Amino acid sequence: MAYTISTAFAIYFVMWWVTLFLTLPFGVRSQHEDGVGAPGTDPGAPIVPGLGRKLIWTTVISAVIFAVSWLAYSAGLLNVERLSKLMGFPF
Repeated sequence: MAYTISTAFAIYFVMWWVTLFLTLPFGVRSQHEDGVGAPGTDPGAPIVPGLGRKLIWTTVISAVIFAVSWLAYSAGLLNVERLSKLMGFPF
């Protein structure tokens, strides 16, 4: 089974979103932790979320993960038969 452009994009897209959710909590300070905040806002709301940096980090990290998985797939290390054996399922 060969990767097509649409398959590769779909896999990268899923990896990018998972990586985004993993990077969102890093470096966030809440209003409660700093003792500042506007009245009527949630004390757990971030003061400066830094989404620009997180989007860049997400793109870089997910590109590295995608490249490693693409190389593993191309080398034959990542296929259905091998993964089913690792999980203990007969193929």
